[in-house]
Amino acid sequence: MRLVYHFVIFLAAILLPLIAIFSKKIKLFVSGRKDTFSKITSLKNEKTIWIHAASLGEFEQARPIIEALKKKHKHYKILVTFFSPSGYEVRKNYNLADVVCYLPLDSKWNAKKFIATVKPTLAIFVKYEFWPNLLNELQKKEIKTILVSGILRKNQLFFKSYGGFMKKSLEAFHHFFVQDNNSKQLLNSINFTNVTIAGDTRFDRVLEILEQDNSLDFINEFKDNTYTIVAGSTWAEDEVLLVDYINNEALEGEKLIIAPHNIKHVTILEMKKSINKKTLLYSEFKQAQFEGNLKDYQVFIIDTIGILTKIYAAADIAYVGGGLKTGLHNILEPATFGIPVLIGNQYDKFKEAEDLVKIGGCISVKNQQEFTENLINLKEDESFRKLTGVINKKYIKQHRGATELVMNYVNTQL
Repeated sequence: MRLVYHFVIFLAAILLPLIAIFSKKIKLFVSGRKDTFSKITSLKNEKTIWIHAASLGEFEQARPIIEALKKKHKHYKILVTFFSPSGYEVRKNYNLADVVCYLPLDSKWNAKKFIATVKPTLAIFVKYEFWPNLLNELQKKEIKTILVSGILRKNQLFFKSYGGFMKKSLEAFHHFFVQDNNSKQLLNSINFTNVTIAGDTRFDRVLEILEQDNSLDFINEFKDNTYTIVAGSTWAEDEVLLVDYINNEALEGEKLIIAPHNIKHVTILEMKKSINKKTLLYSEFKQAQFEGNLKDYQVFIIDTIGILTKIYAAADIAYVGGGLKTGLHNILEPATFGIPVLIGNQYDKFKEAEDLVKIGGCISVKNQQEFTENLINLKEDESFRKLTGVINKKYIKQHRGATELVMNYVNTQL
């Protein structure tokens, strides 16, 4: 299996540049990695803490840790690496990191060069990123390494009879901070006892949101004290449901804000044309010649990034996209505001979604009928709507504290 892994990495290095010709995302994936080693040279001879996140979601889990590190250990440099362009492209200018770059492909040569250059005092991996060559180098160099907000599942290679080389790579970790008891038991089953159930650091992150000013004047003007649905991080399959609801069920006394994941201008214009209610784009609102009255519009499409969290603060209910097909986005942000959250029916890899669906704070839908019926029910039954929101807020508060547990350990290692 080890030879197969090395061959796959070798093959990826050859094929990805070819695939990049036809794929914008893969092009970013390939071209971005060309700068990795030049970027990390600035960390030579520096005391560095390295944090690796696969993508944007994992970065949000790392963020409370990074903020705590910068407060407590200011003399350390912070290196943040990403595997995916969707994380790097959004957070490449993150101001609390000294260097942000792509993680090189996990070849033996790349792993040796990367670790030899950075020589981190501490390496932090987030959730479920396990790269055996990099982990082996960290172990060889006796570099303290931890996993935070970890999730492990029975179908992973570590727990298969033929996954010995992956299991061995876990020996690089000095401690595992996992989200649930299932992950702890799985690690215990392969003789790892250095495990703490700490939970998910994202809960600490989203609770901090409540301490900031989340009001946006233009959103308040649009809302105009009217019942408002906010649909965040939507994909095409989500937007089909939303447009049908808007065109056939939405009454004059309710408003909708849609913040799509894909904000390509052509796609946004197509969505706007398909809606039969008075609709405004954020990009139109920002134009100097805009002279309309925001409260006169019923649908507001947010074709920009970076403001969704504050928009959720204005919602009476939220729909979070990706759960029908593409991959569920962050449900904790709207949930922390104490509002009901609707999602698609494919959420089995998201513990917080599983929990919230089970206790009734989150509602899962699989088709247009369920989507429409639940929106109408939440709109008409105020007491049910408020109770559902309270369940979400209580759940978030009950799961705080992971960052503190991790930092108590980290402080003893630095």
